[in-house]
Amino acid sequence: MTRLLLITERFAPDLGGLARSATRLVGTLSQLGMEIDVVTWSRYLQPGEVLPPETIEKNIRVYRIGLYRHWDMTMPHTLNVLEWLHSAHNYDAVWGHYLFPSGFLATWFAALQGLASTVSARGNDIDREMFPPGDFARLQWTLQHAKVITAVSADMSRKIQLLSGRGDVLVLKNAVDTEIFSPQNNPTPSPSPQARRGEGITRESLGIAADEVILGFCGELREKKGQQFLLNALTTVRQVHPACLLIIGEVRASQESVLQLYKTNQPENAQRIIITGHLPNLEAVAEYLRLCDVYLQPSLWEGMPNALLEAMACGCSCIASDAGGIPEVITHGKNGFLLPRSQLHKLGEAVLEYLTLSDEEKNHISQAARDRILTEYSLPQEKLQLQTLMARLIPNSV
Repeated sequence: MTRLLLITERFAPDLGGLARSATRLVGTLSQLGMEIDVVTWSRYLQPGEVLPPETIEKNIRVYRIGLYRHWDMTMPHTLNVLEWLHSAHNYDAVWGHYLFPSGFLATWFAALQGLASTVSARGNDIDREMFPPGDFARLQWTLQHAKVITAVSADMSRKIQLLSGRGDVLVLKNAVDTEIFSPQNNPTPSPSPQARRGEGITRESLGIAADEVILGFCGELREKKGQQFLLNALTTVRQVHPACLLIIGEVRASQESVLQLYKTNQPENAQRIIITGHLPNLEAVAEYLRLCDVYLQPSLWEGMPNALLEAMACGCSCIASDAGGIPEVITHGKNGFLLPRSQLHKLGEAVLEYLTLSDEEKNHISQAARDRILTEYSLPQEKLQLQTLMARLIPNSV
């Protein structure tokens, strides 16, 4: 059996798309017959503490390491842990999920041990690391020395090629469980009541009036996701039509001040912001997404947002920025709507324009959105892409 060591900054039950994609990929790799050890860091442990492994499935183990205050302590300590794990399990390859810190550490450790390495560029890891205070030299070294590089979008693949000179970058698209993330009239598997915290969520249970338009956003709301544009859109729409902003997730702690300022300046509008808090299972997320009349993704920069794909799989009509790989999944006017990043201040106007469409036009957009996910972003598609990747990383492994 092929043994893979995967290093990721976040893993379930951590928040965000990075944790979600890492967890999903590990599950798919397990289905391909691999044994995977996951190493991830935690701010909730004592610095340097290593928890006993969590056995997710018979061939998936998760090791959590307590973060030190700075990476110059965390990374050498993590290398010691990796050496110990490799001596016990004799890995065939190392996977770094996100370019820094995971990708660099995976590539360096693999080089030290004579192993094959792969790194996956997921979101803003290219854009963030190539500019100060990012470490351009470390970024470039990682891209030049990893055996296989994957990017979550063609846009990111092009940037990597420009930075590294490599023409062999694989596009490994994000994927969605289209049985869980499905329109209301699509039957989905029925998990236990304990697993389904979102079951029974309705407009009434959230205190949303029947005539209110529900503007949806999913994930950890922060500046790069267009937080201010979402708030401005709520203000604009409510000048014309009753509306609320449903944040399926939570607001990053460092961005709470922006929300507080909005509450001070726009107290009535702020009362129509509904924040679910972190939802630990996908079924609950899907329940909330189905409530949205229109889903908004006004990101300033992106890779390929999981939340947008999940919303489209649920049949949501989506209005998004043209950041990163978003134009690769949304064709303006056919399966959603795009706003240039320079025009995000007009997001509210775009919502009002969408609301003038007929039900037939809205339904056509909704169906086309789901069809796009079924065609290109489903789990079977991702599994095929992973088989290609692993065949290149470790020949004869799958």
